[in-house]
Amino acid sequence: MSTIEKKEFWFVVGSQQLYGEEALAEVKKHAQRMTNELNESGILPCPIVLQDLAVSADKITAMMKEANYRDEVAGIITWMHTFSPAKMWIHGMKLLQKPLLHLATQFNESIPWETIDMDFMDLNQSAHGDREYGFINARLNKQNKVIVGHWKRSETQKQIADWMNVAVAFNESFNIKVARFGDNMRNVAVTEGDKVEAQIQFGWTVDYFGIGDLVQYVNKVKDEEIAALIAEYADLYEFEYGAYSKEDWEASVKVQASYEIAIKRFLDDGGYNAFTTNFEDLYGMKQLPGLAVQRLMAKGYGFAGEGDWKTAALDRLLKVMSNNQSTGFMEDYTYELAAGKESVLQSHMLEVDPTLAGNKPKIIVSPLGPGNKEDPARLVFDGKAGDGVVVSMADFGTHYKLLINEVSMFEPEFPAPKLPVARVLWNIKPNFHDGVKAWIENGGGHHTVVSLNLTTEQIVNYAKLVDLEYVIIK
Repeated sequence: MSTIEKKEFWFVVGSQQLYGEEALAEVKKHAQRMTNELNESGILPCPIVLQDLAVSADKITAMMKEANYRDEVAGIITWMHTFSPAKMWIHGMKLLQKPLLHLATQFNESIPWETIDMDFMDLNQSAHGDREYGFINARLNKQNKVIVGHWKRSETQKQIADWMNVAVAFNESFNIKVARFGDNMRNVAVTEGDKVEAQIQFGWTVDYFGIGDLVQYVNKVKDEEIAALIAEYADLYEFEYGAYSKEDWEASVKVQASYEIAIKRFLDDGGYNAFTTNFEDLYGMKQLPGLAVQRLMAKGYGFAGEGDWKTAALDRLLKVMSNNQSTGFMEDYTYELAAGKESVLQSHMLEVDPTLAGNKPKIIVSPLGPGNKEDPARLVFDGKAGDGVVVSMADFGTHYKLLINEVSMFEPEFPAPKLPVARVLWNIKPNFHDGVKAWIENGGGHHTVVSLNLTTEQIVNYAKLVDLEYVIIK
C-alpha cells in the first residue's frame, strides 16, 4: 500500500502584546506544558508542535502561509489563552488551506476562588478569547472544528484524536489515485460520475486502463512468488477444498495469488492506492479477481466493483481516516423482513473486506456466473458485531452528495452452508422502515463503505472541509 508519511499538527496559541512580556512568558510556559502532556497522553495519533505565540497579524499570517506549504503539517490547532483581537487573524485565516481546530479550553480546570485577582483574570480569559476568535471564523465561513472541554480530560483528547484522523484523511484525499481496470458496468447508473469535478472538489485522480495492461503484469509473476504468498495464506486462513480436488483447488488459489502480486505491483508502480474491476471486462484473465482483491483491501487499498471509482476512492479515504480498522467496501444485497428482525444482508459476489471479519476467514473455490470465467477463490467469513456508519457518494449531475446512515452490525444467527461469499448483517437506524425509505428517497446507492471505527461526526467533519452536501439518516 502507498504509505502515508507521519503528519504533525501545529499548536497556535492566541494572545496579544497588551499584557506585557511577563504575562506572555507565562502563556508560553502553559502552552509548552499542554503540548508536552498532550503528546505524552498516548491518545493522539499524531504529535502537536508548539509555534510562536499568535500576538500580531504578521506572525499569524506567516504561520498560516508556512503551514500551507509544509506537507508534514496536517492541520492547525488554535487555543485562545487570553483575549486575542480577531482582526489580527483575518488574513491568516483567509489564507489557511489546512484543517482548523478551535480548542475551547483553558490551562486551569477550576477557578481559584481564594486567590483569584485581576492579574489571573487577564491571563486566563479563554472564555473571552473564544468568543472573539470564534466570531471571525464564523464570519469567514471557515468550517473549522470546535472542541470544548478541559485539555487534560481523556474525552477531550479522544475528540482531538478523532479530528486529527479526519484532517489526515483530508490531506490524503488529494493523493488518492484510482486505477480503473476496464470501464463501468454497462447500464448501471450509480457508478457513473464526473471525474473532473471529483478531482476539483476532493482531489481524486481517476485513470482508466485496459485489462491488457494488467494482464502483462500477471504474465510476469514468478512461480516462487506465488508459492511464497500461498504459504502466507496458510498461516492466516483455513483451507476448505469442498467438492474440489486439492489439485484443482490449489490451481484456482494460485491464479488469485498471481493476481494479488500483479495488481499490487501495477498500483505501486503508478502510485495508485485504489482500484476497480469489472466482471464484464476480463479479456485475457482466467478469473475475476476475488481473493486477490480482498487481500489488497486488507492492506489498505481502496476498492469497489463494477468500475465504481467513486466508492473505491471513498473506501481509500475512510481507510485512511480509520487507520484501516474495520472499514471496507460493501453492497446491499437482500432484506430480512420477518417482524421484529428486519435487517439487511450485505455482501458482494466475491470482494468483501476481511477487515470486517468476525471469525477466521477460510479460502474456498466456487463457481461464479458473472464474467463466465473459471471458478475463482475467495475468502468467506461472517462479519463482526458493533455500531458503525455506512456512507455512499452520489453524483446528481449538478453536485455530489454524501449519504450517511448509522447502523448496528450483528453476528449471523444461522449458518449459511450454501452461501459461497462472506456476509455482513446490520440493523438500520433509526429503524428499518424509516431508514430504508430515507436512503432511497435521498438517492443513496447500493455500493457503500461501512466502518465500525468511524463516527457520523467524523464523516460530517470531512464533508464540511470539502464543501460537500450531506444527508444524515439516524
